[in-house]
Amino acid sequence: MSSAPSADFFQPLKADDPAVVGGYRLAAVLGAGGMGKVYLSYTPGGRPIAIKVIRAEFGEDPEFRRRFQQEVRSAQRVQGLYTAPVIDSDTEGAQPWLATAYVPGPSLAHAVARHGALPVSSVLLLTVGVAEALHVIHGAGIVHRDLKPANVLLASDGPRVIDFGIARAADTTALTSTGVSIGTPAFMAPEQASAGAVTPATDVFALGLIAAFAATGASVYGDGPSHAVLYRIVHEEPDLSGLATELRPVVTRCLSRDPAERPSLSEIIELCNEASPVPLRQGEDWLPREVAGSLTERLQLPAPAPTPPPHPPTAAATAPNQSPSPSTHPSPGTHPAPNGGQSPYTPTSVAASPTQAAPARPAPPQPAQGAAPHGYRPQQPPYPQQYGYPQASYPQGSYPSGHGMPPSYPTQGFPPPAPPRPKRKGLIVAGIVVAAVIGLAVIGNLLPDNKDKGGDAKASSGGASAGSSASAGTPQKPADPQPVSYQGIDMPQNHQVMFADNPPRPGEAPNGSGVLYGHGDLYYYRDTLFGDEKVGTANGKLVLLNNSEKGSLETCRAVTRFTEKVGIDQLTDGSQICVLSKAGHVAVATYRGKSGESEPSMYLTFDLTIWRNAEDVKKS
Repeated sequence: MSSAPSADFFQPLKADDPAVVGGYRLAAVLGAGGMGKVYLSYTPGGRPIAIKVIRAEFGEDPEFRRRFQQEVRSAQRVQGLYTAPVIDSDTEGAQPWLATAYVPGPSLAHAVARHGALPVSSVLLLTVGVAEALHVIHGAGIVHRDLKPANVLLASDGPRVIDFGIARAADTTALTSTGVSIGTPAFMAPEQASAGAVTPATDVFALGLIAAFAATGASVYGDGPSHAVLYRIVHEEPDLSGLATELRPVVTRCLSRDPAERPSLSEIIELCNEASPVPLRQGEDWLPREVAGSLTERLQLPAPAPTPPPHPPTAAATAPNQSPSPSTHPSPGTHPAPNGGQSPYTPTSVAASPTQAAPARPAPPQPAQGAAPHGYRPQQPPYPQQYGYPQASYPQGSYPSGHGMPPSYPTQGFPPPAPPRPKRKGLIVAGIVVAAVIGLAVIGNLLPDNKDKGGDAKASSGGASAGSSASAGTPQKPADPQPVSYQGIDMPQNHQVMFADNPPRPGEAPNGSGVLYGHGDLYYYRDTLFGDEKVGTANGKLVLLNNSEKGSLETCRAVTRFTEKVGIDQLTDGSQICVLSKAGHVAVATYRGKSGESEPSMYLTFDLTIWRNAEDVKKS
């Protein structure tokens, strides 16, 4: 990072985060959830945007891609005052993504967690703002399906609803058809929790839950395991005892179990205006002072990460007989070369002539760090094509080490430094040595292949120097790491372990993302509502070994029956699972059984044998 984030909600990019998405250079991590990860970036004009990169598991599902493309097209039609508009997307890349306007404000969930419940006036303005947003979203043919406090941002001039329509894209994928429900249990409608029809009235129920949460700081259906909360939503009445009198009419009607009895969005706005002693007007004073004060922190945005240093110039890139083809009319964005020709920094033409193909160019190197004079920005990423900017193509090696400007670009009137003169004497000596080694190798190959010991001795004495030279240049394979064993690890339900920890201690996934969407090397997931109980990895792949296979480093490297999770019903005492993490650790998890019926908590017991850093980490 070129500058540290100004607060904890701007998390620095990690090794597994991309540097660029769709031509946008990333600056920080804004958050992560079940559908993907959100990054901060900027448009070419400097406007901040939020880019959501969809999880790879969803991107691999053809049905998700089809639905995601439909939902993005619909979302681009949503241009309400209380929504964050979609401004760019890629639904066909390796990992789908979409970009929305960045809203410099906390989510409702974050604001309530840090500052407590909102006053009645703020809740009424919040409710009418979200109702207006839903009116525009529903008008585009979209049902949000995952309306919750984390998807309502508090801006200085009113709320903003985000992530509309994305949940529908995942609703019938292979992932969700095997037990992963779309939506947040505490903010689901009864028909959504019981697999009924999802309609715009489903979002109205969620709006009632959001209003009650903002006013009380808690869920009106209580806390606890997801299946328990869903049961209360379907079968029990909400607890509205802590709700202000002014808010009860609108919340009560929104939380009707029968979707047909819930109010329309226009009726919700009317009920809120009736409950307010003064006309409802959005303004800069709609939030409490302590919440409004936190908005300025989110305006101190971090800059994008700098580009890594360039590679040193190669002979091919600096050959004197290679020069750019002359042009009297350079393309937009090119820099004039001193000789009147085209600069090697000419971007690729946006629309090439149909009769003349553009010349092939070498792969672009990474520009040098730091700003150059005359406003030249070598670290600027390629502008996205939807803004009309061409993609820049830089010849490899055209950035000399230690210089921020290309050799052909005038730097304050001074000519570029002359290249060093070649040391001819050293080259001649080196050539003689190389020729001698090659000659010895050729003579050795022409000698007869004697099988007796004497012949072997003579041949070996003649080729010793050449053989030793070859072996000296061959990299030696590093020795395998020593295994470390841990006995009797009790892993509670919905907990995970990381193999890098010593000892590995079970813990919950950070940021409330859940073990299915976290980064655990090995997890135990259990959901009694859907009858789902499994062991899996969110950071690699695993293989359930057969009885004839012995758990070892060699075995784990050889087997290829990869998956990401196995059901508990497939395990018996002594079953072994190979786990290969993306961080390069390899482990054998030996299943030792589960807790009994009388135990106060549900857990599994494993023995772990871990080979840390046993594999090379593959860079994506």
